Amino acid sequence: MTLAYPSIRTRHEDGVLFATLDAGPLNLLGVDLVRDLVALVNMLHTDPGDMRVVVIDSASPDYFSAHVDLSAVPQYTAEAAKAGGPGDASLGMFLHRLARVPAITIAKVRGRARGGGNELALACDMIFASRESAVFGQFESGTGALPGAGGIQHLARRLGRTRAIEAITTADDFDADLAERYGWINRALPDAELDGFVERLAKRIAGFPPEGVKAAKRAINDLTLAEPAHVRSDAATFQSLITLPETRERLDYLAAHGLQDPSDLERDLGKAVGEFRR
Repeated sequence: MTLAYPSIRTRHEDGVLFATLDAGPLNLLGVDLVRDLVALVNMLHTDPGDMRVVVIDSASPDYFSAHVDLSAVPQYTAEAAKAGGPGDASLGMFLHRLARVPAITIAKVRGRARGGGNELALACDMIFASRESAVFGQFESGTGALPGAGGIQHLARRLGRTRAIEAITTADDFDADLAERYGWINRALPDAELDGFVERLAKRIAGFPPEGVKAAKRAINDLTLAEPAHVRSDAATFQSLITLPETRERLDYLAAHGLQDPSDLERDLGKAVGEFRR
């Protein structure tokens, strides 16, 4: 099977598909990357072959995925809609479809995973992260919006009510050690050990009889994943909030000071949204 995605590099070995996001220095979830992710997820649902485990990581050492491309929300939403049915035109419903692929999915995170980039990682079955470099955050509340692609649903279930409120309403950054302690991720590992650990784990799972693994994932998904109606509601709320004047003012301010560029503001976005002043 040939896998050719302009913004995702792939390697297929021993039942494991290694998928490396390669969409520029920030790996923004924009039109091109969402289009390729949709094609990949559709393939995993319809014709996966022997791809039993998928490992998603980043070609950028500084960003797993910074967030969505805030200059192209309607455009990437249209691409995301190609993964769902009528009425499912949202990144959140696409990531809900990713969470339900038959293969086991693992996010291997170095650098920053914020906003939609964090929601992409949360849609995977497991997250392992570099202790030295990984940063997680949902910064949307700092702009006047909320996580619209599954962040609320996943974090409320993983962290519990009080910690989810902290994570979402403070819009702050969480390093890998704190994310591990809160239950946001599976484990924080020394960077030098991360690749080997994830590869061994992925190949171990890929070597098991596949039907049992698939059945276990389906059963756990049925117990723990959000109902589609809740994901759709978050997406609709996000779409409405980002049009409000105060939200636009904050986003315009951030854009003028380096948002969506490899800038100091983007590197320290959790800090930046807390320092906004009119």
